[in-house]
Amino acid sequence: MQAATSCDLKFRSTNLTANTARPTNAMSKRVLNVKCGYRSEPFSFRNGVSVSRADWQSSCAILSSKVASVEDPGGFAAVDAHKNGSVDLSLVPVETTTNGKLSQAQPLTITDLSPAPLHGSNLRVAYQGVPGAYSEAAAGKAYPNCEAIPCDQFDVAFQAVELWIADRAVLPVENSLGGSIHRNYDLLLRHRLHIVGEVQIPVHHCLLALPGVRTDCVSRVISHPQALAQTERSLDRLTPRAAREAFHDTAAAAEYISANGLHDTAAVASARAAELYSLQILADGIQDDTGNVTRFLMLAREPIIPRTDRPFKTSIVFAAQEHKGTSVLFKVLSAFAFRNISLTKIESRPHHNRPLRVVGDGSFGTAKNFEYMFYVDFEASMAETRAQNALSEVQEYTSFLRVLGSYPMDVTPWSMSPTEDA
Repeated sequence: MQAATSCDLKFRSTNLTANTARPTNAMSKRVLNVKCGYRSEPFSFRNGVSVSRADWQSSCAILSSKVASVEDPGGFAAVDAHKNGSVDLSLVPVETTTNGKLSQAQPLTITDLSPAPLHGSNLRVAYQGVPGAYSEAAAGKAYPNCEAIPCDQFDVAFQAVELWIADRAVLPVENSLGGSIHRNYDLLLRHRLHIVGEVQIPVHHCLLALPGVRTDCVSRVISHPQALAQTERSLDRLTPRAAREAFHDTAAAAEYISANGLHDTAAVASARAAELYSLQILADGIQDDTGNVTRFLMLAREPIIPRTDRPFKTSIVFAAQEHKGTSVLFKVLSAFAFRNISLTKIESRPHHNRPLRVVGDGSFGTAKNFEYMFYVDFEASMAETRAQNALSEVQEYTSFLRVLGSYPMDVTPWSMSPTEDA
């Protein structure tokens, strides 16, 4: 199974000397790099801090309140998985009292140990990308007034919640035009987070460039591959001679142009990215299809209690039993059909622990079939008897079954007109 999870932290303070006796102005800027990974061996912190829940909460409080406002020139905190370094919890400059003695650490209060609120400004929400990304807009819609924490990889966002650096994660799983985001389906199975909600965000693309740049001066357009594909016809009309290059993120492409002063390059990103990185909007609403919507999942360490007073959706993942034959998938789906439970999605992913299945007894040779894990979303709450009975029947035909979450459906109306965040 999954190896023990660890978190490598490296903290560096710029313009500081090792023997500084009191805080100086140079301490106003710090760089925080958080790398999350998997290790099979146990670990402990150099300063003797254990990895208990209370310790992690205390450490995260320090991260969010005193140090971790990892402030780059744009003033945004970031969780980065590409930096390496040893663990060092010397996060905060040592404070001294008026008589020169070291001040004592304050004990934890009941507030430090209380569960995170469902909504509000105290909630820390991890998302993949940089400020201005559509994922940031989804985090803001899911948890208004939250503290959004950008992460450079999907995996890091999962680990940020598991390690109490964040309270929630909001990550995309499918787009109405581009289809499923397979990476996040695999991570849902690898990690032990629970789906506690969903949110849908209309994608409103803009063509961005430095101030003063005209469309006929653009020789290159950069953005995420899906964004380039979703604006292909518009780009043919606006910048017919411009080359198109893939970038890992839409907002990161805008940031790259701004940071490097590229007057011959434009980016496909959101209107918020233009505001954050001081770019002008050359063209607004350049998506080729107006029905461009991305669905995001809200993830937490603990599941929510399913209810029946509002529309709920349940997500499961299962693997079919090998000896049950090829009709297993039909029998599983029939368990829902007989109870009038509507399926909203079914997705298959390779079974990483058993990717191949040998078929045949060897008399006429053998064949190898691929083995799959199946992800299914259905419209019912686990508080309903019909959903419980359906999963009880499904369990008879599966070698593995896991409920990823039972959560409220996003039934809020949305419009394709540009919004403040998208």
